[in-house]
Amino acid sequence: MILAAIDIGSNGIRLQIIRVLKNNDLVSFKKLEYIRFPLRLGRDVFTEGLIKKETEKKFEKLMRTFKLMIDLYEVDHYIASATSAMREAKNGKEILKNVANYFDLKIDLIPGKLEAEILSKAIIPYLDNKNYVHIDVGGGSTELNIYKGKEKISSRSFQLGSVRKLNEANSKKTFDVIQKWTKKELKNFKKSITAIGTGGNINKLFKLSNQKFNNSISLTELQGMQAYVNQYSIDQRIHLLKMNPDRADVIIPASEIYIHCMKIIGADQILVPGVGLKDGLIYNLYESVNQEKLSEVNFVEMF
Repeated sequence: MILAAIDIGSNGIRLQIIRVLKNNDLVSFKKLEYIRFPLRLGRDVFTEGLIKKETEKKFEKLMRTFKLMIDLYEVDHYIASATSAMREAKNGKEILKNVANYFDLKIDLIPGKLEAEILSKAIIPYLDNKNYVHIDVGGGSTELNIYKGKEKISSRSFQLGSVRKLNEANSKKTFDVIQKWTKKELKNFKKSITAIGTGGNINKLFKLSNQKFNNSISLTELQGMQAYVNQYSIDQRIHLLKMNPDRADVIIPASEIYIHCMKIIGADQILVPGVGLKDGLIYNLYESVNQEKLSEVNFVEMF
């Protein structure tokens, strides 16, 4: 069986295609294709309130390309989901309707709460019996999920992202809301809290840190990486640090959100499993198609 997921974010759009492999009770996902295209929908939406015509045309071309890839790989089932930017765009629903009509590609607009629930499926295999707060920073929103072991206790989405430009006063208000919410939700937690970070920016910061022995980085190390990257101009980040242009300009705002959230919850370590919404969508699709809950999955890379 071949499955595909399209994740339409605010700072980039991803297509992932996998083959399902089963050996007795072990389910493996072998990655057949992964494409990330840097189409920044949030640049239009968070300033103009809608997706401009030029961006809309690029989006339609990209969706046509993704649909062709899905057809070429003879995908059995696919799922496509749009998040913060498309949700907030005045013309978002109309654009998705056109894509469905022209290219036979159905895309769901998912609310922040459902986005957090789907993403949680991708991180559960990395959890043990500790207390966790999962921090996912996207282009337009930040999702927080609280876990006791593998059980999710609470979750909430906040309008704070790496592309969404908030002034200092609004950012402070949002962080105050996060602090009040987490204080309430964590009041009965006696053990220490470990943060889990997902999103392209925390993945990049982790790779730059050259951690080789585990999937975590300390708060102090993360702050050091932020300071290291911040000393370079955007152009230098692209040419010297080998960042994509759409990563180079948002990595510092994103790092500020991770660091601030870690301080709020009192976490001195953040686990970086390297998964994202695209992986959660695949998990969700598999469970829906097979009517089978996944407790553990082996994810196999392309090669």
